[in-house]
Amino acid sequence: MRFTDRAFLVSSTLLAIPSLTTAFYLPGVAPTSYDEGQAVPLYVNHLTPSLSRDDQLHSVFSFDYYHPAFGFCRPADGPKDVRESLGSILFGDRIRTSPFELHMAKNETCKSICAEAKFDARSAKWTNRRIAQGYNINWIVDGLPAAQLNYDGVTKTKFYNPGFSLGELDDNGQALLNNHYDIVIDYHKVGFGGKDKYRVVGVLVQPESRKDSRNLEGGAAECGTPGNGLTLNEDGETAVTWTYSVYWKESPTAWATRWDKYLHVYDPKIHWFSLINSAVFVVFLVGMVSMILVRALKKDIARYNRLDSFNLEDLDSTSAAIEDGVQEDSGWKLVHGDVFRCPKSPLLLSVMVGNGAQLFMMTGVTVAFALLGLLSPSNRGFLATAILLISALFGGIGGYVSARVYKTFGGDAWRRNIIITPLFIPGIVFGTFFTLNLFVWAKGSSGAVPFGTMLALVLIWFVISVPLSVAGSWLGFKQSPLEGPTKTNQIPRQIPPMSGSLRTIPSILLTGILPFGAIFVELYFIMTSLWTNKIYYMFGFLFLCYGLMIITSAATTVLLVYFLLCAENYQWHWRAFMGAGMTGGYVFVNALIFWATRVSFGGLTGAVLYVGYSALIAFVVFILTGSIGFFASWAFIHRIYGSIKVD
Repeated sequence: MRFTDRAFLVSSTLLAIPSLTTAFYLPGVAPTSYDEGQAVPLYVNHLTPSLSRDDQLHSVFSFDYYHPAFGFCRPADGPKDVRESLGSILFGDRIRTSPFELHMAKNETCKSICAEAKFDARSAKWTNRRIAQGYNINWIVDGLPAAQLNYDGVTKTKFYNPGFSLGELDDNGQALLNNHYDIVIDYHKVGFGGKDKYRVVGVLVQPESRKDSRNLEGGAAECGTPGNGLTLNEDGETAVTWTYSVYWKESPTAWATRWDKYLHVYDPKIHWFSLINSAVFVVFLVGMVSMILVRALKKDIARYNRLDSFNLEDLDSTSAAIEDGVQEDSGWKLVHGDVFRCPKSPLLLSVMVGNGAQLFMMTGVTVAFALLGLLSPSNRGFLATAILLISALFGGIGGYVSARVYKTFGGDAWRRNIIITPLFIPGIVFGTFFTLNLFVWAKGSSGAVPFGTMLALVLIWFVISVPLSVAGSWLGFKQSPLEGPTKTNQIPRQIPPMSGSLRTIPSILLTGILPFGAIFVELYFIMTSLWTNKIYYMFGFLFLCYGLMIITSAATTVLLVYFLLCAENYQWHWRAFMGAGMTGGYVFVNALIFWATRVSFGGLTGAVLYVGYSALIAFVVFILTGSIGFFASWAFIHRIYGSIKVD
């Protein structure tokens, strides 16, 4: 399919609501066409943990394919690294060449990969433990991941699940090593200038454990008997013969749609139920806010303005009305002289909302690009790379918003604001990531980010993000502050004690629960994909959930601020930020529940990594949602106090 046809298809699907649930993608690279018999390279990637047969995740570490303990065969001239993107490296991909020989449309049965491998007792224990933890092998053929064929009992469909098992556990819990691979490759025939060309459109691997496999003379092999499992001896030495067969199968699948069979939606009814449920909450919240604005506030503003316009000559004839009106004049109208007062720690708040604005723009643009199919899964790691670069490019927005907010608060430490904005929040994120990476490195995992990649992150940070943030801050300080519609009194008004749900902790907990409910289901699928190294592509659902989260965060925070003002509490700034930001707190609690129910590490290092990365994700969500709540409340307050007349 031509590029223009694909672009038209993407544009057309956006016109229909159901199409928002599936993200079409544009091809990330041009298709590779092979001649019959031409060599097709097979690359190997790291081994990754997945859910074991007890539906538990037992590890978070990935390991290099050529880790000596696994005993896999190496190319004759040694494995060579394959160039990867920055995002691919950050997510632990370690792609290298392999000794497998594939030739387009040429079936080959029972081939030996290399000479017999020897597993000593230590390597046997290591490998058996990885089998028990449910580790998967990952190969790549023409950009497609090698997969196992799975069946979804809910949707009654078959799909390709990337990765295939290192081994299996028998009925007695004994680990069996898969040492034979049946590689089934789907190809699509196309014609170029009267000559047939072939393209890879699917890769399946059926691993088996065969104890009696052995090498023969002349490079031939005997692939053993299926069902006769190979067990590694943990008390002695075990000889292992690695074998494989290759089968080519013609397929009607076009190259442009070859990823469709990999991108499977588990039980789409759950996603729809979650979206409908969240939409009901949004309608309810927006209805409440509208009722407040249209009925209660409109009525209060009209009465307040009417009392303000009374003529002193008519004071005798209308004294009763004024007295009644003044008696009713309470709540949010009484704090008009304090509601725009500078909050506590204005520098810290302005820095946090500035970084939150940067995250808001980055997330929205990234999700929109993914929805439009511009982040193809065929470009490994491109999503993570796009997030990093887009975030760095939006550093100017973060600096501008931080400076403008800080100047509006009346802050005068502008140099400190310019320096802290691009360094404080990103410094926390990078410092935490660097510390956790040390644990991964100490474990010997291939997921440890190399020093060169860390240096690249620092360069992106200081060469792109920091200068743009400084420029944005300078521009923000050049602008005039945003003046409130009412003047601030010199003497602060005394705040009455809060009771019930308006106390600090209950109000924050209640405000954050509804935005979290809008993303709960999708968050579960994201967490599962992240920790089990699966492809997440349901960007249509994610786009809708992100929109619902924004609306819900704004609506709940506006209600919280309105009730605070009615209780004559004008210190709304931090309460609005913390209330909406509590969504991040619930994300962390959800991660702990996932840990308690679906994760079983059995080690301190794995637990530290899981909790650390979960806390890092929750912190980012906290900054993002807190900023949404803050700006929604700010707009609400400017709107209502701009509608009353105050001398």
